[in-house]
Amino acid sequence: MPHDQRNAVPAQEFPTSPAADLLSLSSGIWPTTAAADENGTLTIGGIPVTEIAERHGTPVYVFDETDFRKRCDRFRKAFEDFDVYYAGKAFLSRTTARLAEAAGLSLDVCTEGELAFAEAVGFPGDRILMHGNNKSTEELAAALDYGVGRIVVDSFAELDRLRDLLPRFPGVRPQVLLRVTVGVHADTHDYIATAHEDQKFGFSLVSGEAAAAVRRVLDDGLLELRGLHSHIGSQILGTAGFEAAAKRLLELRAQFVREGAQLPELDLGGGFGIAYSPEDEPTEPEDMADILRTVVAKECAVLGVDVPRLAIEPGRAIVGPSGVTLYTVGTVKHREGIRTFVAVDGGMSDNVRTALYDATYSVRLAGRTSDAPLRLSRVVGKHCDAGDVVVRDDHLPADVRVGDLLAVPGTGAYCRSLAHNYNQVPRPPVVAVADGETRVIVRRETIDDLLRLDMG
Repeated sequence: MPHDQRNAVPAQEFPTSPAADLLSLSSGIWPTTAAADENGTLTIGGIPVTEIAERHGTPVYVFDETDFRKRCDRFRKAFEDFDVYYAGKAFLSRTTARLAEAAGLSLDVCTEGELAFAEAVGFPGDRILMHGNNKSTEELAAALDYGVGRIVVDSFAELDRLRDLLPRFPGVRPQVLLRVTVGVHADTHDYIATAHEDQKFGFSLVSGEAAAAVRRVLDDGLLELRGLHSHIGSQILGTAGFEAAAKRLLELRAQFVREGAQLPELDLGGGFGIAYSPEDEPTEPEDMADILRTVVAKECAVLGVDVPRLAIEPGRAIVGPSGVTLYTVGTVKHREGIRTFVAVDGGMSDNVRTALYDATYSVRLAGRTSDAPLRLSRVVGKHCDAGDVVVRDDHLPADVRVGDLLAVPGTGAYCRSLAHNYNQVPRPPVVAVADGETRVIVRRETIDDLLRLDMG
């Protein structure tokens, strides 16, 4: 059965409710500065989104700088005894790198390209951690050259690459963590569950591969093994998976600590979820910190070993709620008994997560108020693909029309990072807002940009 028919829901109409409207802005889905004025216009950072759209066009990623700063500070305080690495893959720009550094966070990068953004703003090398399941010799050399503080080694081949690079960096003894696949299947989409056995990351715990990797690094002495690393997935709302992963990592660590190894660090990764709809209830940072801190302390006491220095890598949980994408409606089609299709001027090129992970998003009429009843709607894009869906199911006023401005919250993480040029559509700009001012931090791509890459 076609996907659209399988998930079809009969159209429904509900009376609008100003109270429900206000609730949608205070439920954790929207940036902390978001509000609705008396005309029903959404404001972010003190600026009406109609003004943002007029100045910068649509689609446009709106980045609430004040909200981002607050979330960085909140994680830094909640996890004050942890190393907190902002996961750049969620959204990395020179602006976010500077803001994270100023807030006292460290930075997690995965490629030479992400490392280049850190270098461009002078991010301290010793506060950078480099990930990646297939880091090239060139990427590892770039990390060593810049003095990256931690390299998360993912395979025996990578251990060989690092060892082979050492003659080019005399006197350098890279500090590494070993990524362990702990056998935990997180409660998330299969594509973003990263700690079960049937996936590409890390050294397998169950097979004994992880223990063999620890032994090898300790025995050859060429690399400084700081500890172990685990990452169980992404968009995880609860804590059970993190607790299970921590216990399994600590059991492995204890085997070697009892033999005299130090292994002073334990990185529990990231993947902390956010609210994309009112039904989502993510664990608060303070609660997550207390739970992880307690689990590790108790398990170390049981195992009779010291408590390691802990690290986490929140990316989405910091930047996700700071972003809102604005679109302009171009077409409205009512399918009787099914739903209303509202087509906008963006789509899967600026937010592929709905198509890729069946991700859930919310949407709001952003530029005016409406007394019309709410109708089940699907926000779709402009691409020539039936899977080009931005918001699979939410309610919009029945009088939504061509030219209306729509806002989709929770798009600060992975939307710009995963953006692409399907149908040769240029990527939208990222516009930062703060204290009633806007500034472009990533400019809009143009068709000329696309043509410049084509050497034909």
